[in-house]
Amino acid sequence: MKELVEKINAEIADFKANAEAQVVKGNKAAGARARKAALALMKDLKDFRKASVEAGK
Repeated sequence: MKELVEKINAEIADFKANAEAQVVKGNKAAGARARKAALALMKDLKDFRKASVEAGK
């Protein structure tokens, strides 16, 4: 589960950097990368939820 948390933190940092580049600089490609990171982040957060529930049992 530790690796999953590290992966989530890396994806959050990636999302933040790309989202900021889109908003501040108007970089359209960064917006696409931010959306892709958001989808991956949602998937990993769901996996974390499942792992967390299993660990709590």
